[in-house]
Amino acid sequence: MAPLTPVRAPHLDSLSTALIVVDRNDLVGFLNAAAQNLLAVGLNQATGQSLLAFVRESEALALLLSRARKAGEPIAHRLLKLQPVLRDDTHHIVDCIATPLDSEQVLLEIVDTTRQQRINRETALLAQLDGNRLMVRQLAHEIKNPLGGLRGAAQLLERELPAAHLRDYTRLIIKEADRLRTLVDNLLGPGVPPRKIEVNPHELVDHVYHLLAHDAPRDVQLIRDYDPSLPSLHVDRDQIIQAMLNLGRNAVQAVSTRGRVTLRTRAILGATIGERRHRVVASIAFEDDGPGVPPEYADKIFYPLVTSRPEGTGLGLAVAQDLANRHGGLIEFDSRPGRTVFTLLLPFDGDIHG
Repeated sequence: MAPLTPVRAPHLDSLSTALIVVDRNDLVGFLNAAAQNLLAVGLNQATGQSLLAFVRESEALALLLSRARKAGEPIAHRLLKLQPVLRDDTHHIVDCIATPLDSEQVLLEIVDTTRQQRINRETALLAQLDGNRLMVRQLAHEIKNPLGGLRGAAQLLERELPAAHLRDYTRLIIKEADRLRTLVDNLLGPGVPPRKIEVNPHELVDHVYHLLAHDAPRDVQLIRDYDPSLPSLHVDRDQIIQAMLNLGRNAVQAVSTRGRVTLRTRAILGATIGERRHRVVASIAFEDDGPGVPPEYADKIFYPLVTSRPEGTGLGLAVAQDLANRHGGLIEFDSRPGRTVFTLLLPFDGDIHG
């Protein structure tokens, strides 16, 4: 078989839909510009090569092409996860249609739905956060009043007890009542609105980096990967440091005694948080190479008191999400074994669009 030569069709490069033509052996004969961006590969590099070589975990894509050939008609696959081999830091959620053109070629149309899926997920996270707040307020009301009475009764009882060793029990009651009250206060979050000031985001991230470095095991490597062009943010310094520290400690704990944690800053243009679109958003990511979030926790990881670690409290992520939301931001995550990323998204002040 003669080697395939690149087919160029400039009129198809303006389409947002990725178009790929492969032969009976899944060798690439054509990619439009959208497909080249999706796969992070150029037309000359891809032509004559197996399409599946450019996609990680390509079994679902191979099956789709095979089914279309056998059926002799278009076959669709919705919400397929597509990760380019040449871009380890990203993956896409796509809708695909494979259409046989003739006995030799199949046309693959791919619509990238990643942004819409992300908007849907962020909207769900924000709705979850509202539900969390309502639940916590109700829980706090039910717990704090009886705790106050319990503590007061223990103090009165302590004064009446004749023996010192008996007062050890009342002190234990008072200590545990105080601990539970602190737990409820942490669930409720700050009682005052954010006191926003102009800060350099890297000053905050560096502060968190040094706190993590002080506590991290010796064989845990902390890496800083900053975008120096990131402008100043208007945030409550203490609240955002707390949110980042919670994410950073989670990452360090995830790798246990040996591993790598990366603190990464980027500016994202044209980003959305929930249903709001922003010209530019600060992205502050904490990436670790630990085992990943267990699948059964993925949909509830931001709920308070939910944790996959026996020693965990289940408050760190819930509190961090609440603090981010108080600044119009959001925390999202992506996880698989060997790579988990929690990303704090913060809009720059005055940059909100409907």
